[in-house]
Order: sequence, then C-alpha cells, then structure tokens
Amino acid sequence: MRFAAPALALSILLAPVAVVAQDQTLFDPAAVRAHVTFLADDTLDGRGSGTKGYTIAANYVASQFMGMGATPMGDPAQGSFFQQVPLREASLDGQPVLTVTGHGKSIRFDSTRQLLSGSNAAEAKQVVQAPLVFAGFGMDRPDLGLRDYDGLDVKGKIVVLLSGYPKGLNSELGAHLSADKARMAMQRGAVGILTIPTKADTARRPWERRVQMSGDPRSNWLQADGTPFLRAPGIRADATLNPDFAAQLFGAGKQSLASVLAEADRAGGKPKGFALGMTAQLERNSTFRPYTSPNVVAMIPGSDPSVADEYVLMTAHLDHIGDHGKGEDKINNGAMDNAAGIATMLEVAKALAKDGKRPRRPILFAAVTNEEGGLLGSEYLARNPVTGKGKVVAVVNFDMPILTYRFTDVVAFGAENSTLGPVVAKAASQAGIQLSPDPLPEEGLFTRSDHYRFVQQGIPSVFLMTGHAGPGKQAFNDFLEKHYHQPSDDLKLPFDWVAGAKFAEVNYSIVRAIANEAELPRWYADSFFGKEFAPNAVKAVRPKP
Repeated sequence: MRFAAPALALSILLAPVAVVAQDQTLFDPAAVRAHVTFLADDTLDGRGSGTKGYTIAANYVASQFMGMGATPMGDPAQGSFFQQVPLREASLDGQPVLTVTGHGKSIRFDSTRQLLSGSNAAEAKQVVQAPLVFAGFGMDRPDLGLRDYDGLDVKGKIVVLLSGYPKGLNSELGAHLSADKARMAMQRGAVGILTIPTKADTARRPWERRVQMSGDPRSNWLQADGTPFLRAPGIRADATLNPDFAAQLFGAGKQSLASVLAEADRAGGKPKGFALGMTAQLERNSTFRPYTSPNVVAMIPGSDPSVADEYVLMTAHLDHIGDHGKGEDKINNGAMDNAAGIATMLEVAKALAKDGKRPRRPILFAAVTNEEGGLLGSEYLARNPVTGKGKVVAVVNFDMPILTYRFTDVVAFGAENSTLGPVVAKAASQAGIQLSPDPLPEEGLFTRSDHYRFVQQGIPSVFLMTGHAGPGKQAFNDFLEKHYHQPSDDLKLPFDWVAGAKFAEVNYSIVRAIANEAELPRWYADSFFGKEFAPNAVKAVRPKP
C-alpha cells in the first residue's frame, strides 16, 4: 500500500524490528536500519531511475555525505555530489512482428506466446529483413576453443543462437561471453540475432516467467554527441523465440531443433551451425524519452600524498525497479536490493570520515543509478571518471546483501582473479568473518553487477555479499524465490539489523585494508579477465595453495 508523505518520518520510528540478541559490533544497527527504512519507504515509489522517488533518494545520500564532511566528486568543478547521467528511454510501440518465409511456407510470430522483443535504442521505425543462419551458441573465440562461426557466412544475415554457453565452460567466462554475443556476431557481419532458450535455460526460467518480465522500456546512456552508447550498433534486430514455435525454422535444416537442444544439453555439447534456408523480417516501432538521473559520488581523502592519485572505489546501486507490481501492492521497494547495500556504503563512509587515522589512499563512494537497466550509471562513471589525473585502482561493490540472519562468512565474487583476494580474506578474518568461495558458480554473478563495468576498464574488482554458511543458503534461496524483484522486498522482511551493522564493519575493514596496501592491486597472470581487459598491465603470480 501507499503512504502519504508524513508516514515517511513516522515509519522510521515505528517500523517493526526483528528481535535479535546483541552481538558485539563496532557499528550501530540503528543507523543501518534508519537508512534502509528511509530508502525503502513507499513514498519513494521504488526509486526508479529518473523518477521523483529516485531524486529524493539521491538527495538523501548526498545529505549523508555532506553531513560527514565528505568531498563532493560528482561534478568536482561545480562542487556537486551529483554526476548527471544523460539517458534515453526507448519503449515499444505495439507488438513486434517476425515473419519467416522459405521452403514454400510463411510463418508469422506476432504474440508474446511466440516472440519477445524489446525496443530499439537507435531507430524509431524498423523493418529488418535478412536470411537466417543457425550459429550454435554464437561463441566466436578460437583462442578458447569456441568456433561456432567456422565455415559460416553470416554477413548481412540474422543469426539464430542458443542462449547461454556450452555445459562445462567456466561459469564466469561463460557469463561474460554470453553478454558479448551481439558484438561477436556484429564482427562477423551479422545484422540481427534471434535467441532460442536451451532446455537448461527454460528450466530456470519458463516462458511464462519470461513474458512476465518482458515489455519494460530499455534505457541507454547518451554519448557526447547525443547518440546512445551501444556495444554492438550493427545488430539492428534482436528477439527471443519460444522453442515450441522456433522448431518450425529448422524444418528443412540439417538438424531439427529438438536434436540441437538435446546436443546442447549434454556436457560439452556444441551444436554446429548451418544455413536455415529461410528469410526473416522483423518489424517493430519504438518511442524515445530523454531524461537524466544522477550518480551520487563523494570522497574521503587519504593520508599519504604520494598515493593521492590512487583511488579505491566503493559502489552500490541506488535505483530499484519502481512502481509496477501486478497485485494490490505495486511498489517494488528494493529494501534488500539495494537499500541494504547503500546503507552499508554510507556507514563505511561515515566511519572512515570520523577515523582519526585515515587510510593511505583516498576512497571514493558512488551510489550509482540505473543498475537495474543494465549497469548504466556505473558504466557512465567508469567511462567518464571524476578523478581528474588520478585513477581508480580497485573497486569494492555491494549489491543485495541478505540481512535476515547472523552470517559467519562473506563471498567476494571475483576475489580469485586478483591480489585483492588475499587482502579481502585477511581483513574479513580480522573482523571474525570467513571468506567463502562462490556458492553459485552457475549464475556467473561476477559479471552481473556494477563493479563489472570497471572490470571491463581493466580495474581489479570484487563484489561482496553475505555468505551461505549456516542458515545463509536457505536465506538467500528464500529471498531469491519469493522476494527478488517483487513488491515483498520491503521492510516487512525479517531484517536482522545487527547483521547489517556487522556487514558494514566487515566491509570497513576490507576497504581500509585495500587502501592501506603497499602495492597496487594486480590481476593474476592466469586470470581470464586480467588478460581480456588489462592485457598490458603488470600481472601477479598466483600464490600456491
């Protein structure tokens, strides 16, 4: 339900508190609770990027930075905490239609039961027509043994691809390559992509669930010339096909879709590509709306002038998905995702600002916008740095810590890729918390939050969450299944505010340790991400177990 404006202040005082025993912690549970209670109130309407509710949230974060005496870094020349991100929203106008012809037949996909396609960021009215070629998983990395385009001519064509990546491929690598499929197809000359979910993908996310999650507008950040930033501008057509209907495209091909999907479902299965002998035409219309939404950026200076240009960056996304629930409660408050992460960052910043012995390096704090729309605010910050002649040398990101239980471990996604790993492990241990390995490697979580936009700029990064030891696994799964991106991610969840304070304490220790290190963080020589995004950087030798 909605609350009138006065309820915002009252809710901070009256919101129910989980009854917990008081563990020792250096941080104040009530302060964590206050941040989350304000940011997750109905009055902010779910903090959708570019909305009034998001603006209120951004002002709240800026006022917290101001109160602790942090230096404004959003626009240093103007003395502002706000780095305004220029954005453009593209919305579908009507239902896209895909018509496929060939082998004496014409097939029309014109409903969400058959076809899901979003808006196009660059063209308001589109008609894209081209022959179809099946290209397996669409992986074009011969250096990694992935050669899905070998022997295929896809120039000027639309490629039909399977979702995901071959079973058995490293999950983080597979997640990265999956997100890079459009660019790989474009480099081969393709003009469009049609994606068919694999059996495993369908089991994780049935078609009905895909339909529920589809249809929202897409946003892109705008470059200096006013055009949207696109990683694969040559890919003009994109859509996802229901496998039950997509089988018709393979009727006269070398293999049926059923046999292709069966092969892809085997460990190491890599279906070979072939021309489908059919032509597809995708028609869709989009409308555009320009808007801005700020990142909120502040800095706590370091103590050592010799490393004053080496910044450690903490990030957490401030936005959530807004007011569009389907039931009586329509507001997606985003209490855990990610008011909890912002609360953590604010309390760490406050502790560092009060600390009489500041760390050697300066620390940046960025509450970023539009993570939910594709890590847009973080990408804009990564490509438009606010550090002048300085540089960001490490990133620590907080996104959706589950604060409903007394955690005894944390997960630092990506820690195994760089010398940040041992620093994080030691600092966590000193705070009485164990560092655990990735408990969900199949999800490829390292590539799915804001730190990754800095990884793509070659900067070693970690993404921190509460761990799965003890009740952690059940708590995480319960949140994911029942509350993730739902209106129920609100203050009625059984928050353990002492756990929230402990998470802030652990991350204070971690960030402070990174900022105090004698040497800059370095990628390990055998890290795929270090080789991919920082090929010329000095690497470290991975320590022996």
